Order: sequence, then structure tokens, then C-alpha cells
Amino acid sequence: MSNGQVLEALPSTVDIDDGYEHIFKSFFERYGMCMAVLDRRLRVQIANSDLLEQLGADPAELNGQQLHDYFHPSVRTHLRGQFRRLVEGYRTRFTDRVVAIPLGKPAFSGELTSIAVQTDIGQISNVITFIRPERVATDSQRAIAQNKKLLSKLDARILEGVAMGTGTVRLASDLFLSRQGVEYHVSTMLRRFKVPNRAALVSKSYSIGILSVGVWPPHVPAEYIK
Repeated sequence: MSNGQVLEALPSTVDIDDGYEHIFKSFFERYGMCMAVLDRRLRVQIANSDLLEQLGADPAELNGQQLHDYFHPSVRTHLRGQFRRLVEGYRTRFTDRVVAIPLGKPAFSGELTSIAVQTDIGQISNVITFIRPERVATDSQRAIAQNKKLLSKLDARILEGVAMGTGTVRLASDLFLSRQGVEYHVSTMLRRFKVPNRAALVSKSYSIGILSVGVWPPHVPAEYIK
């Protein structure tokens, strides 16, 4: 199904006001921009062909599913909180980095933006979500990262724990560190990778190959460790 066909098939329950219609059509028709319309319970109502291809799903599989279930466990809880604040009216939009887990395809990272669509009386009717997949790191980029030996052994273990969604207290106990010690190492990696939070750290680590794609539990290959 082409983007144009999907757009024509948009259900009447998706009420997009004039302020969002231009944004909706512009992003929906842009090649490489994944898009979905969610209901208030964050279930997919409709998705464009780019998102279906990226997730390795067909409309029958994706429609009615909660979109955040397709994301990596390390970012899923954070993303649920972002969506919850959106549908509860505490914000009108948010942008975050995510790692998605397609069906039978390699994981991919990208930037997700979600916009709340309101009715005339101010209630949230739908959420429009755009995902811009990041370009997979080239061999030369991976080689540069390998040559830099970016992480100490301790940093690598902490990054793996963060990618699993392990909390600071548990990481500190497992690695015989204080909570402050764990936070220090996490903060150092945030600055080194130039990202704002743990979810973005995990996303960028996958995008440049420092965390192995398709491996659970998360693993940092030896070539990236000093």
C-alpha cells in the first residue's frame, strides 16, 4: 500500500484539525519518515508503509497494538511515561531517541516525535507519531569507534546494565560501587556520546554499533573496550 493510499484510507475517527493537517500530510508523504496515528490508549490505528517496512509488520499485525511494545526494553518504560504525560494533557508534544525491535529484522534506532491532537473542546483525540530512523553506522564509522576503544571494562558493564533497564541501586550492588559511582560513570558516558539521558545513550550506542544488535542481554563487543 502506498503512502497516498494509506492517507486516503485514514479512518474518520482520526480527527486532525487544520493546525496539524499540513504537518500530518507533509511528514506522512516524506520518504523514509515512519508515521503512525495512535488512539488515546496508544494503540496503532493506522501506519504508513515506511513504518510497516521498518517494523517488518503488515497492517493486520500492527493495527490495534501498542506502539511502545515494539521498542527496546531499555527505553520502553521511559517512553510509556512520555506518552502518558502526552495523553493526560501535561504536554502537547515530545521528541526522544528510541531503539525499535522489528519482527524478524535487525533492531534500529531513531528519533521519535509525538504530537497530541485535540478536539474542539480540548480533549486529546489522537497521537500522531513520527520516527526518523538513523542511518546505520558505516564500516568506517565502526572502525573509528573500535580504534578509539571508547569504554573501560567498568563503563561497558554499566552500559550493558543501563541497556537492560537495570536501576542505579542494582547496578551499584552488582558492580560493588556506590550509587554515586554509577551515576558518575553514566554521566561521563552521556557527555562522551553527547546525549541528554540514558535512553538516548542506549539508542546512540546501538546506532554506532557499540551495543550488539539482536543480542540479549545487551553486550558490548571486546573491540570497543580499552
